[in-house]
Amino acid sequence: MARFAFEVNGRQESVDVSPDTPLLWVLRDSLNLTGTKYGCGIAQCGCCTVHIDGEAVRSCVMPVSAVVGKKIVTIEGLSTDRGHPLQRAWIAQQVPQCGYCQSGQIMTAAAFLKKTPKPTATQVDAAMSNNICRCGTAQRMRAAIIEAAGMLPG
Repeated sequence: MARFAFEVNGRQESVDVSPDTPLLWVLRDSLNLTGTKYGCGIAQCGCCTVHIDGEAVRSCVMPVSAVVGKKIVTIEGLSTDRGHPLQRAWIAQQVPQCGYCQSGQIMTAAAFLKKTPKPTATQVDAAMSNNICRCGTAQRMRAAIIEAAGMLPG
């Protein structure tokens, strides 16, 4: 056990855990931020995606020791009132069915839109291709991401 300190959703946090504890379990079990989901545990599905210093990262394989001093944003930190353009577009386009993968999908899309603020449908499909949705809502996700891009400033 060791103490690790980092910022989560704008707040300084520190936890006493084993250095190889995946960030996902620190977020969910130690910090009670349960919006980030466990899907596969091998960084293949995207359910656990969070931002670390602005980059979309799979938290299920990221050891907590690697995030010391970094800024982490989870789905809870994206917006406190569902006011982020992606969250508004997700609701408007009625994207979720089961909803399980949605926080990872939104976090992946948010990082993508920061780099590509005016994407084409082809760019959206490529950016989201490594996130798995078993319900098959890819068309609605694409529409929501393009809609959200239109709401972003600039």
